[in-house]
Amino acid sequence: MLTRRRFKQIKPLHERLADEATRLREEARTLAPGRRREMLLRRARQDETAIHIDAWLHSPGLRPPT
Repeated sequence: MLTRRRFKQIKPLHERLADEATRLREEARTLAPGRRREMLLRRARQDETAIHIDAWLHSPGLRPPT
């Protein structure tokens, strides 16, 4: 039976997403306009959206439905 390798994350999710978005934008900045650059910018925007969703989910004003 195979066992899963588990990783203890050192940084919280929002920090990892922010770091990846920054890295992707820097990489896209070095490329000429084209498909690869657009894909990197799209992934960076998706990471930033995920940061906003994560912040919303962890906000104190959010209440479970009753």
